[in-house]
Amino acid sequence: MKHYLAVFLGHPGAFEKWMQMDEPKRKALEKQGMEAWHAWVEKHASAIVDGGGPLSRTKRIDSAGITDVRNLLSGYTVVKADSQEAAAKMFVGHPHFTIFPGEAVEVMEVLPIPEKPKR
Repeated sequence: MKHYLAVFLGHPGAFEKWMQMDEPKRKALEKQGMEAWHAWVEKHASAIVDGGGPLSRTKRIDSAGITDVRNLLSGYTVVKADSQEAAAKMFVGHPHFTIFPGEAVEVMEVLPIPEKPKR
């Protein structure tokens, strides 16, 4: 089985809009969403390699130094599956985008690091 990184994406504006929602309605959706998320985890427990978690603010490091940036990454999970298609199917209907204000989940294979060249 191969490992696949699933990244959860969402626009910062969608989260800000979520936080402006009427609090009792938001709290009810949060409860519903977390129950659905935990049910998803239970359903796929044997395939989850790393449950991951939410991601915080981002620092970008490049040749110019360190800067604060915003991107769409909001969380991650690592799963194992026979194929990328099988891994992707695990996330169909995920509460990240069916209940919470997330936009999508993207799934990619975690490739092995090439061996050190022999001298």
